[in-house]
Amino acid sequence: MSTAALLWRQFRFERRLFWRNPSAAFFNFLLPLLFLVLIASAYGSGNEQLEVLVPGIAGMAIMATTFTALAFNITFLREGGVLKRVRGTPLPPGAYFGGLLLNSVVNAVLQILLVILIGHFLYDAAWPRDWASLAVFGALGVVCFGALGIALSHAIPNFDSAPAYTNAVFLPLIFISGVFYSADDLPTVLLTIAEVLPLKHVIDGLAGAIVDGAGVTDHLTALAVVGAWAAAGVFLAVRYFRWE
Repeated sequence: MSTAALLWRQFRFERRLFWRNPSAAFFNFLLPLLFLVLIASAYGSGNEQLEVLVPGIAGMAIMATTFTALAFNITFLREGGVLKRVRGTPLPPGAYFGGLLLNSVVNAVLQILLVILIGHFLYDAAWPRDWASLAVFGALGVVCFGALGIALSHAIPNFDSAPAYTNAVFLPLIFISGVFYSADDLPTVLLTIAEVLPLKHVIDGLAGAIVDGAGVTDHLTALAVVGAWAAAGVFLAVRYFRWE
């Protein structure tokens, strides 16, 4: 059987495992959608609020389904000895990790589409104005946060510590990056920190694609910052990867 066929089978296995884990399904998939519905219903019924909230929740969804999910999963698999056992099987590592990563990519794509559909049909938000730019920033965000999630898993000592480590990064980042309100309203110090980190730039790119119709060339700085974080994440994820 080819590596591609094995990767496909691993991907289908990961999909079944994901939906059989209620905690993972809720925190990594349903929670961002719940935030969108609750906040839009309570505070964001106006177009101006929705223009911030829809791309913000889409950016948060990318981070939750890749960074948080992979940091948790790799830590769990390493501590449980699963990675060590996989290494001892004929299954190629590329097929195994390809299936694992493809599962996170599918979750991220589904989340972005659901955020857009919910925003349009429930709250009358406009359709995205630049689908190509949406695809570019969505894909770059997935690569960036997926790589950073795997890199972070190398620093997590055990699975019990995983929530503390991931939330110490995830929660501050979503509050300073413009998920629920415009980051331009932040104090200068917090805005400066947000400008250095990748989530704000992913959200800026998504906002340009969904709200303004701004293309990729209008967000070259955002593209460069997210690309730099993605390159650093890939390097750290590969350089310090360990099977056990």
